[in-house]
Amino acid sequence: MIEDFLKTALKLKTIPRQGWINKLGIKYPESVADHCYSMAVMAMLFSDLKKLDTEKVIKMTLLHDLAESITGDLTPDDATKSKKEKLETLAMKKILASLPKSLKSEYGKLWAEYQQNSTKEAKLLHQIDKLEMALQAEHYKKKGYTKKQLKPFFDSAKNGITDTSLKKIL
Repeated sequence: MIEDFLKTALKLKTIPRQGWINKLGIKYPESVADHCYSMAVMAMLFSDLKKLDTEKVIKMTLLHDLAESITGDLTPDDATKSKKEKLETLAMKKILASLPKSLKSEYGKLWAEYQQNSTKEAKLLHQIDKLEMALQAEHYKKKGYTKKQLKPFFDSAKNGITDTSLKKIL
């Protein structure tokens, strides 16, 4: 049972971040796993600085895109927000089904909390998601992509980040 969960998580290493492909034409962009790792480091740091429940935030980070191991990285061009939510919810139910009941419940609640953006930890993590994207865009800028090409990513981050400490870094 647990082996199925682990195999599913490993798939994130092979799922490319679709926005970079669609908008910039990057042939080999970062993977969803790359993105999640960067977010986990950022989540640990900012959660500790803000004295939030860091263990919860890190778990939420590792779970937040896990459904993409089944759905792929769906962008707004691929599916409406409602359709994406339905597909990812079905995928998460399938992924979590292979876990013992206690973990299935805990991880399901954490994932739902993130989706609903209902707590301080979830709100911080949504903003970290945006900041991580902007930092990755900055990395691609250094690789030769133009400000104009990267503008939608930076604009999305500017619109999605309200936390003052995250804004300073942005």
